[in-house]
Amino acid sequence: MQKTGFFFLILYMFLSGKVSGQNIYLKIHGETDRETKTIDSLTYSKINTDYQSITLEIDSVQKALFKIGYIENQLKKIHQTNDSLFTAKIHLKRKFNTIYIYYNKLNVDASILNLVSDHVFENYFILPFGDIETALNYINSKISEKGFPFSKLKLSNIEVHKENNLKATLVTASKKQKRTINQIILKGYEKFPKSYLNYYLKIKPSQTFDLNEIKRKTERFSDLKFTDQIKPLEVLFSKDSTSLYMYLEKTQSNTFDGFLGFGTNEETGKLEFDGYLNLDLTNNLNFGESFKLLYKSDENDQKTFRTDLTLPYLFKSPIGVDLQLQIFKKDSSFTTTNQLIKLHYQLNSRHKIYSGISKTESNNLLTNSSASNLEDYNTSYFSFAYEFLKPQSYNLLFPVNSRIYLETNFGDRKLSSNSEKQSKISLDAFKIINFNVKNSVSLKINSAMLISDTYLENELFRFGGINSIRGFEENSLIASLYGVLNTEYRYQLSKTIFVHSIIDGAYFENKTLDQKEKLFGYGFGFGILTKSGLLKFNYANGKSQGQKFELSNSKIHISLTANF
Repeated sequence: MQKTGFFFLILYMFLSGKVSGQNIYLKIHGETDRETKTIDSLTYSKINTDYQSITLEIDSVQKALFKIGYIENQLKKIHQTNDSLFTAKIHLKRKFNTIYIYYNKLNVDASILNLVSDHVFENYFILPFGDIETALNYINSKISEKGFPFSKLKLSNIEVHKENNLKATLVTASKKQKRTINQIILKGYEKFPKSYLNYYLKIKPSQTFDLNEIKRKTERFSDLKFTDQIKPLEVLFSKDSTSLYMYLEKTQSNTFDGFLGFGTNEETGKLEFDGYLNLDLTNNLNFGESFKLLYKSDENDQKTFRTDLTLPYLFKSPIGVDLQLQIFKKDSSFTTTNQLIKLHYQLNSRHKIYSGISKTESNNLLTNSSASNLEDYNTSYFSFAYEFLKPQSYNLLFPVNSRIYLETNFGDRKLSSNSEKQSKISLDAFKIINFNVKNSVSLKINSAMLISDTYLENELFRFGGINSIRGFEENSLIASLYGVLNTEYRYQLSKTIFVHSIIDGAYFENKTLDQKEKLFGYGFGFGILTKSGLLKFNYANGKSQGQKFELSNSKIHISLTANF
């Protein structure tokens, strides 16, 4: 007897395995052709593997019918037509089109209801039946945003109202105590500057607790150069307090690039430096401060020295200060010293406004300048500026998606003989258009204009080179007005390697020489992100309008921006 039972068990396992390997088809009918058409519109799965999957599919169809208003739908039967076909019959019955939901004005604000319904009245609102779930979830999320994270909604006293409609009462269940942020606890990088929490992320104690909003704000940690979030935010709820735990780490945010050479001048016997140095130190004092130093000595015997110091959120306020000193020397012709102080206000993580004053002093070094338009002068300007910055921190090669910096200056220029009004306008903007993960286009605009009755050579703008129009020598172009458009098509071979084209165009005017000219630069380049930093190579050929291409005009630029 035991052997016979064992034999049937083996046979059953064999046959059931064989059946389960076949496809079983499901067809669901309604009571009428119209009901069948409605069921077919739900696009249920008609091919299944076993009887259990068929019952689950029928159950999901009934739930879908419930959501569109057929809440009385009833499964009549399931019939096996043959070995591979099952048929089911569902009676839809009547469809409910709308629901009248009565609410208490003390628990739900009518302004929230107006966002989900076009028909809101004194004590009830009307919803299409298919919108009930979405609308209730939205209302509950809005209640949670006001400091009630454990709020719950449900409909009670549901009954038929006016034939094909329903009516119900909206019941809210939430703790009466409103939740606010009591404390913020930093883990991993405890010395993170707290002012960035208050004014950059805009998260501070005593704020109403809104978990979704806080998560959205903490994503901005990745937009900061000097820190990163290493673990998602955690919240500790106690009976009387709400604590936020943020897990951060301090990241390498200092950069350096350039080359430097030095030697002794044969005529003067003095030590001279040549080359290029660009140093950027960020948050070394855990204050969020930034210090930049630029030294440049180019082939036109021009030397530039510039320092910038940014101190954000002074005295735990939303106001910061920017200080700048720049010294420019043109061979033995003239020197220009510019000093600037600006206050800035961080509107939010992307928008910033500036206001300040700047003073410039230029000295003519030539003993006989009758042949050139050089004079000693002093200027005083009031400046106003606006900055927009949108990061894309997920991209290691191009961490900034777009930037706009617009600055205006108004003031006076004083000569030994007279004084006159002047103004300056400058724009520095770029945008990366991402087509997909590998392909993108970069557009950059840099322009400036000096508005004055008369012009001096030593007050004009100087541009050209790797950070301006490529294919020309550094600061070899002089203008009272100029505009440069840099374009690149970029293709990322990997997350750390990219190649790109160079197509640049520029227009400039020099009022001292009555000169107007168009310039073009063409070439290619590539970049490699190494452990030391970003290595970039650019080859570009520059020409003016009407000039033929000459290989001798080509320029090669190599730079390595090291992080430390």
